[in-house]
Amino acid sequence: MSVEAWGQIRSNPKFQTFVKKRNRYSIIMSVLVIFAYFGFILLIAFDKAFLAQQIVPGGVMSLGIPLGVGVIIFTVVITWIYVRRANGEFDDTNAEIVKEARN
Repeated sequence: MSVEAWGQIRSNPKFQTFVKKRNRYSIIMSVLVIFAYFGFILLIAFDKAFLAQQIVPGGVMSLGIPLGVGVIIFTVVITWIYVRRANGEFDDTNAEIVKEARN
C-alpha cells in the first residue's frame, strides 16, 4: 500500500470512528480479564479463609477450586467473544475502508 493510500485511509472519518470503537472495545475486554485475574489473586492473598470454605460440609473441595476454574472459563469466553467480533464486524469495516481508499 502506498503512502498516499495510507494518508487517505487515516483521514477517512469512517477509519477514525473505527479505530476509536475498536480501541474502546479492546480496553473494556482487557479490563474485564484483568479484573477477573487480579481479583482472584487478591482473594488468594488477602482472604484465604473465604477460598478455603468447603462447598459441601465435610466435603473435600474448597470454594477456591471452582472460582479458579471460573476465572479460566471466563477468560476463554471473553476471548471467544472478542475474536468473534474482530473476525466479523471489525474485519468487514476494515475491508470497506481499504476498498474506499483504493477507489
